[in-house]
Amino acid sequence: MRQLIARRLLQTIPLLFFVSIVCFALIKMAPGDPVLSFVTPNMHAEDIERIRHNLGLDKPAYVQYFLWLKELVQGNLGYSLVNHQPVLDQILDRLPATAGLMGSAIALAVLLAIPLGLVAGANRGRWPDKLINFISYIGISVPLFWLAILLIYLFAIELHWLPIMGMRTIGVNSALDVLKHGILPCAVLAFSFLSVYVRYIRSSTIGQLKEDYVQIQYAFGSSKRLVLFRHVLKHVLLPIITLLGISMAELVTGAIVTETVFSWPGIGSLGMTAVRGMDYPLIMGITLFSAVLLIVGNLLADILYGFADPRINKAR
Repeated sequence: MRQLIARRLLQTIPLLFFVSIVCFALIKMAPGDPVLSFVTPNMHAEDIERIRHNLGLDKPAYVQYFLWLKELVQGNLGYSLVNHQPVLDQILDRLPATAGLMGSAIALAVLLAIPLGLVAGANRGRWPDKLINFISYIGISVPLFWLAILLIYLFAIELHWLPIMGMRTIGVNSALDVLKHGILPCAVLAFSFLSVYVRYIRSSTIGQLKEDYVQIQYAFGSSKRLVLFRHVLKHVLLPIITLLGISMAELVTGAIVTETVFSWPGIGSLGMTAVRGMDYPLIMGITLFSAVLLIVGNLLADILYGFADPRINKAR
């Protein structure tokens, strides 16, 4: 296990280096100019060029990249071109809001997807399977922004049950207020994750029900529910672990659309602001942070595989 962790960590360095190069190149090829954020209608060309020089944008692209990389090696993600604040501080300030929202959505989706996927797989071709599949297809097909707008119209505008946007009501500082603001965005994200998770669990359940150990349990008189939730469930954990590992990166960037629609003050909305302002240090910082979480998530998934199925450790 230690060798696996050490090997994966060593593979992380060139992978992050490659991700940073690709991300920086895409930013530089994208249309737009961060200097335009500071330009006023009557500003002289000399003033514009002075701003460009102060921001270091008059240097060649490869020089800008290596200057950024030098700061990264020193543990510094640089400073925002727009607000001149440290990139790492901005990410860490927004991280709790996004992690809380995404973590709640993923947890809710997993708790609902496990029984629904098991039931759908055990009733393949019957009405419970068709109903669950229909709901899953809706979740996969419907755009998140459309679903978010629909829920806002229904629960906030028509019924006045829940707030429309933001994370807190002005002048109110309570956990209940944060919870009320998070219900709609959490529901949108959970429905999206649920639709994907159910499909994976259903497919895995169908495959497991064909195994010999299931027939043996039936031969010993075990009920269908007991076989599903005690024996089959252990074997469908592997795709769930894989999905959770991949979802680690989405704790940072997965809620971009939802956070923007609901004005949720997380990293997703921060990323949208960075893209609009061509703030490449902030974009690079968020991208690199997401890549690190994705790698860590896959590493944790590999470790959890060994606990879920000890045969995997022997194969390693």
